[in-house]
Amino acid sequence: MDVWEAIRRKRAVRSFKKEPLPDDVVRRILDAGRRAQSAKNSQPWDFIAIRERETLQALATCGQWMGHVAGAALCVAIVTPSPEGNERYPWNMFDAGQAAAYMQLAALEMGVGSCPGTVYDEEKARELLGVPAEKSLRLVLSFGYPAESTPPPAVVKRGRRPFEEVVHWERW
Repeated sequence: MDVWEAIRRKRAVRSFKKEPLPDDVVRRILDAGRRAQSAKNSQPWDFIAIRERETLQALATCGQWMGHVAGAALCVAIVTPSPEGNERYPWNMFDAGQAAAYMQLAALEMGVGSCPGTVYDEEKARELLGVPAEKSLRLVLSFGYPAESTPPPAVVKRGRRPFEEVVHWERW
């Protein structure tokens, strides 16, 4: 699959088959995130790869719309430096987003669906996963083979805003 086709086909998958992901697939997803570009090559992320069903179910309760995590074959928690006194925090989050996108696109190429989730109860997630106090955990990604009931890419509730509405040339 070429890059443009992957970008065009990427969608959030929230319902997964109960099939585990092979170790080589998991490693490739994680390695794609590790290889993402970052400001000044700072690589401000650590990843926690979670496959244990009990942990996935508990983690799913750490965000209001993270139910997809409970049924995933894999969840990757993206851990960044804490925002406390960290002037680079906005860039750290931008870089974490790039790592997330790289992982999701690598997964798509291998037929694996994914969906991002926002951690609202960071303390609960921190305790569950043993994240150090000087780190922040706000973003997770769920992965798995899409369930049969998942609608095909052409079936969406909303389309994308038109190109002409989004792009401003030279000035607003």
